[in-house]
Amino acid sequence: MKIVSWNVNGLRANYKKGFLDWFKEIKADIVCLQEVRSDASDLPAELKKIKGYNFFLNPAQKPGYSGTAVYSKINPKKEEKKIGLSRFDEEGRILQLDFPEFILINLYLPHGGRQKENLDYKIQVYDYLLNHLKAIKNKKVVVVGDFNIAHQKIDLARPKDNQNNIMFTIDERERIGEILKLGFVDSFRKFNKTAGRYTWWPYLAKCRERNIGWRIDYCFVSAPLAGNIKDAFILDKVMGSDHCPVGIEITL
Repeated sequence: MKIVSWNVNGLRANYKKGFLDWFKEIKADIVCLQEVRSDASDLPAELKKIKGYNFFLNPAQKPGYSGTAVYSKINPKKEEKKIGLSRFDEEGRILQLDFPEFILINLYLPHGGRQKENLDYKIQVYDYLLNHLKAIKNKKVVVVGDFNIAHQKIDLARPKDNQNNIMFTIDERERIGEILKLGFVDSFRKFNKTAGRYTWWPYLAKCRERNIGWRIDYCFVSAPLAGNIKDAFILDKVMGSDHCPVGIEITL
């Protein structure tokens, strides 16, 4: 099974840049999207009805903001759109689908703000998430999305310059560490332990061309599924967003 995750930086905008062509080429079983920034009424009909896929959407209450979506070839037994924290839930940042053989959680975690004005909120969200993951860590779980945190120095191009900046503070990095302590595996690092592979680049100063980026998009897999990961990848040649897609190949 191939599961792909992508912060599309606006699904309607990405659609105009060739999203459907990419979607057909990737031939994934499940595609998870973050920062959709649309509700169902905003989206073109062909985005909501791709042949062979079920479409699930959790839009933010605020128009044109945040939101998550999933395309899946298989039908879930249950769909969940809340984690129990009202602000987070209103922003459409989680979409959990319970399939017969595993649980999929698609996440768009808060950025925290350039001046760290929303860092407390971000840490609160992570604490809620950690409690949720703790309760299901012994089940077969795949957690994907934009986590807005670079975990280690090799996960960003300029760690020294950013050691006190949002997305790389000690408090944030510790939250990724806590996910790993629960037994979840960072799938990409299972296969690739070198620096220089990133999933997000600032738009300014030709950062993407110069590969001055951050790895802030992840695919985590719970311990019971860790041995089933066959491959993990970063599709950094795919354009259309300031993020690129990431994904895994897994047997179930």
